[in-house]
Amino acid sequence: MRSETHLSKAIDTVADADVRYDSNVKWLLSDKQILARILKYTLQEFMNESVEQIISCISEVEVENTYVEPGLTNLGKLKGEQVEDIVPNEGKIVFDIRFTVKYRKETTKILINVEAQKSSKPSRLGYHLENRVIYYLSRMVSAQKETEFIHSDYDNLKRVRSIWICMDADADGDAIEEISMYRKRIDCEDDMLTSMGLVKGIIVKIRRSADVQRSRNELIAMLEDLFAKTDVAEKKEKLKSYGLVMTEEIERRLLTVCNLSEIVREEGIEQGIEQGIEQGIEQGIEQGIEQGILSSIRKMLRKGYPESEIKEVLEVTDAQLAAAKK
Repeated sequence: MRSETHLSKAIDTVADADVRYDSNVKWLLSDKQILARILKYTLQEFMNESVEQIISCISEVEVENTYVEPGLTNLGKLKGEQVEDIVPNEGKIVFDIRFTVKYRKETTKILINVEAQKSSKPSRLGYHLENRVIYYLSRMVSAQKETEFIHSDYDNLKRVRSIWICMDADADGDAIEEISMYRKRIDCEDDMLTSMGLVKGIIVKIRRSADVQRSRNELIAMLEDLFAKTDVAEKKEKLKSYGLVMTEEIERRLLTVCNLSEIVREEGIEQGIEQGIEQGIEQGIEQGIEQGILSSIRKMLRKGYPESEIKEVLEVTDAQLAAAKK
């Protein structure tokens, strides 16, 4: 068994901090004050509603509690029969945030999923995000059988909305995009597109750079301030300007996110590499190599590389570090 090195322990620390950071980000987004504002600025059904009215329509919110995969999404069935089989050889994916909203005097129910996504770029993800959004929407539709309707009552399907908060847009890339279904006659050139309201995916692109102008969109501006690399006191004051009430839970999550971001921030890793090269001394070079490897390992963790491949990388890099010290 490979001995525990300083590098492997550091990687464990970074990986653990990443997980805790992501979890706290999801819990921040799940606050009903924030969810209500997300709905108001992304979904047509709520654009004319007040934040307070939307909050009153949101059900109990589930965070990291429901699987996406077939047989695991709709465990709370209306009837007592056995759930579907789990698809063999597929990993389990969990929805970040799930809840329902009723509006128009509680006559219409909408199923909502909100995902916190570090990137929307195919080069980082290894796939196009739009395809994953469609998969999540499909699961939210198919999972309604025996939960929202039984037998062949397909007219009782509820609307589904999957909203993705992506956090690495370019300086001029802040935007809100919609993915939806349309119906059109293809034998008639003059026929107009008719929107089908059953499924809609929303991608909200926010920027993490500190030197960008305030977004013209109120939701994007709020989310950018929420995740900006500023201290807690400054962050709280900015969030209050949007009408958010600083509850004890929000303040605790903000403090945790700010502290963890200091551990996982990539700028610090890149700075360590540069400092190690510039100093040109043994300690600096070793530190630069270690931090560069940490950056690579973190990227592998994000992209879901299997543990066996990550261990192989560690085996090689440990040997390289040992050689560098000689």
